[in-house]
Amino acid sequence: MYIFISILILLASGLLGLVVLVQNPKGGGLAANFTGSGSQFMGVRQTADFLEKASWTLAIALLVLSLSAAMIIPRQVDTAGQQDTELRDQIEQSSQAAPIDYQAPPPKEDGE
Repeated sequence: MYIFISILILLASGLLGLVVLVQNPKGGGLAANFTGSGSQFMGVRQTADFLEKASWTLAIALLVLSLSAAMIIPRQVDTAGQQDTELRDQIEQSSQAAPIDYQAPPPKEDGE
């Protein structure tokens, strides 16, 4: 399920990028191609409205998908906790089994 939502996130972000790139901040963009006659199926305003609605819809979908992916991300709490305990026990046993005798290094001679 997590992989499926991750794929949907990638698709939504790619489509959102394309929709934003098609828009022109000055009102041109894709809507400028439909400004010829009044008998167009989609006029300038309808195309701009469609692109704006599509960008908002994709942005909200991306937000919802990201939050749902964060909720269902696979977690391995039990095994990680057991591994930490086992590792801690091994460290304690090894430190008790062989104490290390630290010795100071020999003093340096003045000639070296």
